Amino acid sequence: MRYRRLGKTGLRVSVIGLGTWQFGGEWGKQFTQSEVDRLMGRAQEMGINFIDTAECYGDHLSEQMIGRAIRGQRDKWIIATKFGHQFVRNFERVDRWSSDEVLAQLEDSLKALGTETIDLYQFHSGNDQAFNQDALWTMLDKQRQAGKIRFLGISISSKSENLYQVQQATRVGASVIQLVYNRLDRGPEQRVLPACQAQDLGVLARVPLASGLLSGKYRPGTEFTQTDDMRSLQDRAEVQRRLQLVQEIAQQEVPPGVPMAVWALAWCLQHPAVTCVIPGCKTIEQVEMNASAAELVPPDHPQAVE
Repeated sequence: MRYRRLGKTGLRVSVIGLGTWQFGGEWGKQFTQSEVDRLMGRAQEMGINFIDTAECYGDHLSEQMIGRAIRGQRDKWIIATKFGHQFVRNFERVDRWSSDEVLAQLEDSLKALGTETIDLYQFHSGNDQAFNQDALWTMLDKQRQAGKIRFLGISISSKSENLYQVQQATRVGASVIQLVYNRLDRGPEQRVLPACQAQDLGVLARVPLASGLLSGKYRPGTEFTQTDDMRSLQDRAEVQRRLQLVQEIAQQEVPPGVPMAVWALAWCLQHPAVTCVIPGCKTIEQVEMNASAAELVPPDHPQAVE
């Protein structure tokens, strides 16, 4: 495993993290606690020390499973979670952005995770109206001073560029940006990633496998119809266009003998602004494959640490 400095936080994080939306049950599988325990145990053995979750991955369900899995090993993990949405049922959320509502979410997340401190607490894909609340950021800073939060971050929406929120990160006290970035979604390269570099912000690349399209498992013609799989909600024509592009990438860019998923994770990590990728996983084999991408990562990255 390789490690990088998470921007101005100074945290030493593994370049491969563990995304956990799937633990909430919206990606075609319901997880048991023993399955989560095994996945996280194997991730730790592979050198992974960063885990990303949210209060709305289930009703704090993902957080609860993580909390049980790391009991007695809290010091081995850097935990990131998010705020702003209340889980109602699969694929349905209610926004909760007031300072009082977020404070209640923070307390619920601390309880679910079984921890006294959240390492990285992230504004979760809200619009600029929700973002531009001085009372919210003042409350969060007070919670940071109280020791319940170590660092603040902004997980920007995939629906727009959100350059404004990135540019305002330092002003509101945020040290990390989470964004969608992968070989199919390169928009952040133009303005967002340079803005992160200018402020020395850590960058977490979510959806690095493009919701599995870059996993190498799917071919043009594949359709996602399972009702408990988020991909069934995506535009079918767009999915097919992207699958065709994936086939071209596999033929023209992926080296022979390298699994496409491994290549795709390493591709994200070559960008000088990107600190860590946070792919999801459903099996031990996927954890191991994700972790193996670190072997393809060059050691001379600007944020590299021992």
